[in-house]
Amino acid sequence: MYSASDLKKGLKIEIDGDPCMITNFEFSKPGKGQSLYRCKIKNLVTGNTFDKTYRSADKVNRCALISRDYTFSYIDGNDYVFSDNETFEEAHLNEELLGNLKNFIVDDMQVEILFHNDRPLDITLPNFVEMTIAETEPGARGDTATNVMKPAKLVNGYEINVPIFINEGDVIRIDTRDGSYSDRVSKG
Repeated sequence: MYSASDLKKGLKIEIDGDPCMITNFEFSKPGKGQSLYRCKIKNLVTGNTFDKTYRSADKVNRCALISRDYTFSYIDGNDYVFSDNETFEEAHLNEELLGNLKNFIVDDMQVEILFHNDRPLDITLPNFVEMTIAETEPGARGDTATNVMKPAKLVNGYEINVPIFINEGDVIRIDTRDGSYSDRVSKG
């Protein structure tokens, strides 16, 4: 257990059996009485945020989070199935949990999955992934204005804005953290 004085921003704690993270932290010492620790807390399961105040004598439960390495295996309906790199047990993550990250998952991709009581909470993909452009308009010759972008569709159907010199069939590197174009992979 943590004491209230151990609380800080980014600390993961357990409240009513759910894993939570402190997103904002404020300490105050009134003229009389105990110190107060005001926290803004985000529930990692539901995504809800709430405020909670602790006194200096309060105790807070630690959160038992486990992170393990997995490899993407296949898609089963709305579930993405990952295989544990050591035990080969399967973990099923639904599209809702993956959110926009599902657009950047490729075969045999190595990922890190965060668990709480054997329930998957979050997934971390590699920072960059390489994908092929399926369709885009050809760039106009001589159009050399800087930062001119055009829409392009990847082989999985995801749409992304790319520079005007990118053509169909080109392999590009995408930043999975924000879903943006990073650079073109050389054809060597």
